[in-house]
Amino acid sequence: MAIQLKSARVERWPVAGAFVISRGAKTHVDVVVAEIEDEGAVGRGEGTPVYYLGEDAAGCRDQLLRVVPYIAELGAVEARAAVQELMPPGAARNALDCALWDLDARQRGLRLWQLAGCDGAPTSRVTAFTISLGTPGAMAEQAATAEADGYRLLKLKLTGEGDRLRVAAVRKGAPEARLIVDANESWRDIDILSEAEALADLGVEMIEQPVPVGADALLDPIYAPIPFIADESCQTAADVARIGAFYDGVNIKLDKAGGLTEALRIADAADAAGLSIMVGCMLSTSLAIAPAFVLAQRARWVDLDGPALLERDRESGFEFRDGRIGPPVL
Repeated sequence: MAIQLKSARVERWPVAGAFVISRGAKTHVDVVVAEIEDEGAVGRGEGTPVYYLGEDAAGCRDQLLRVVPYIAELGAVEARAAVQELMPPGAARNALDCALWDLDARQRGLRLWQLAGCDGAPTSRVTAFTISLGTPGAMAEQAATAEADGYRLLKLKLTGEGDRLRVAAVRKGAPEARLIVDANESWRDIDILSEAEALADLGVEMIEQPVPVGADALLDPIYAPIPFIADESCQTAADVARIGAFYDGVNIKLDKAGGLTEALRIADAADAAGLSIMVGCMLSTSLAIAPAFVLAQRARWVDLDGPALLERDRESGFEFRDGRIGPPVL
């Protein structure tokens, strides 16, 4: 066995329109793709740089180039264990970790879900569709279009100012949709309980990352009518015990976890702590969604719309139909 890096490259994928959150707007996403080869078998993985950690695609590619020589004499399983120590969590490790999972599955003649210990083949799941941050009217129009396209779970990006107006407008524009919201750490100087109660009255069923990382204790005395879910505050399995007292669940993203290996550990830790699981993603193609989709079978909320937000996806990508994400039809 001799693992070789067949390719480490940066790819640019255009966004359909623009993707807007409280930190800024994106018209494209740069991803890093790792291809690992061993005795004719090739495994592939994709990572999207975690912008709030200061990552960029070129830097992630360079991480891959530096680390692969250290795993060249290892098998896929041993290499996957090694990269957990050799690389920090992030998009580069995600791409390499998932490529090694893919390689291992191909060498054994298994599907990824079998290798990951799932009870059965993954089935389609309702996925959230993200409504980008904008004026109440613009968000209502986006929501109405998404609902007409069959999406039944909408995720609203919020900013900490005027959020009730945005949610009320979306509720009017998409009266039948389920709503969840992502505050992106923006609820710094507002009455959190009052805001949560107001959003609950508008039919919101979950609030993601309301407060900044490190300020999680602001949630300690609050008994909100809807759950708080940690995103940026929960990067790895080691964070679950620390944040468990403040949140009702965790949003697991393979890019911030650094791959499927750590993501599965986070899910196990969340289950043990009695926390709900959400599986999310960055802007990405279906290559990145494939391992996340396996984990999504364990989730209460699924937010894997990354490819649906692009102008185009890879060939044989995931299907988005009637508000659900399903395996590619091959």
